[in-house]
Amino acid sequence: MPFAPYRRVLSVPAARAALLLGLFLRIPMFAGGVVLTLHIVQTLHRGYAEAGVVSALATVCIAISGPWRGRLLDRIGLRRTVLPSIIVTALVWSVAPFVGYLPLLLLAIPAGLFVTPTFSILRQAIITAVPDAERRTALSLDSVGVELSFMLGPVLGVWAATTWSTTWVLFTAEMLTVVGAIAVWVVNPVMRREGHDADAAHLPRREWFSGAFLAVLAAAAATTLVLSGCDVAFVAAMRDYGAVGSLGPVLAVWGLGSALGGLVYGALHRSLPVFALLAGLGVVTVPLALASGPVSLALLSFVAGLFCAPTITATVDAVSRVVHERARGEAMGWHGSAMTAGSALGAPVAGAAIDLQGYAGGFALVGLLGVLVATSGWATVRLRRRRRAAVDVAAAA
Repeated sequence: MPFAPYRRVLSVPAARAALLLGLFLRIPMFAGGVVLTLHIVQTLHRGYAEAGVVSALATVCIAISGPWRGRLLDRIGLRRTVLPSIIVTALVWSVAPFVGYLPLLLLAIPAGLFVTPTFSILRQAIITAVPDAERRTALSLDSVGVELSFMLGPVLGVWAATTWSTTWVLFTAEMLTVVGAIAVWVVNPVMRREGHDADAAHLPRREWFSGAFLAVLAAAAATTLVLSGCDVAFVAAMRDYGAVGSLGPVLAVWGLGSALGGLVYGALHRSLPVFALLAGLGVVTVPLALASGPVSLALLSFVAGLFCAPTITATVDAVSRVVHERARGEAMGWHGSAMTAGSALGAPVAGAAIDLQGYAGGFALVGLLGVLVATSGWATVRLRRRRRAAVDVAAAA
């Protein structure tokens, strides 16, 4: 695998800083999610369903906030957008770990609505920092960083929560996210090449909210639907095998495959179509249903993981290319909301299939849904292109 493209990206100080900042921000963020669940179950003595309600409510609020916060990035700039997030997040999480279940449930609303749009900010900063020819490589590095954070954050969170009080571990994890938001505010990475006058540069939504953009959102939602559905199916499979203790290593192998796939994709000479990668993700997910034990599941998960990061990278790259940078903040917010919605749908969809057909049904259903969305999206894009070509021909005649 050629490493020259990665050397070129990492030689750009702004790109290197954004990638490192991403690791610093995302590890406590992923840790905070699992610690919150443990805090509700262990310290507040509530059930997993009640913990799921808090997570679901926060997820809905985060999905709502994505386009809204992204639009503010486009219109008023980074610092004026992030400052309220810093204040609200600090206030909420200085109280939430020390209250009962109902107040915690209510505090999840402002926490979700005012979450710092770190994914949108960092990806825009990375896109702006590198030449267009290096964009895919830079975004692939960012996806690999997300995988590493996803692998490290929950492990560190569980270790800390089982060693110390979940109250103080939750407080610490969320305060670290506040520190990360402050770091973003201080660094204030450049997110636009055309200048810094965000108000003058605002682009009306009707000029970029197109069919092509909606197709990318559908692909992003389908991608996370497959991935979150697999999360549930992995748990069900390991329970059936009587090897729940080996769940962590199996998920780590899945993440390793994703990281390697992201590195390979970033080193390619050209991009691959979003729907082709989504179809590939669906195709390699279905065989997970054939696993007969932890070892075979781990091997199959490594292969399935190879398409995870590349597919996510391709959707981010596509958004950055079909939407002008003057509206990129809101567009990235919609992209994040689509991924959040897909993730929220994946678990119940896979869960319903698991209840009927076991873990094999969960893997098979979400994989087939990925292929279905990819096929439908590809057909829709081709149809639109044919219609556009016919209109052009008619206009020329």
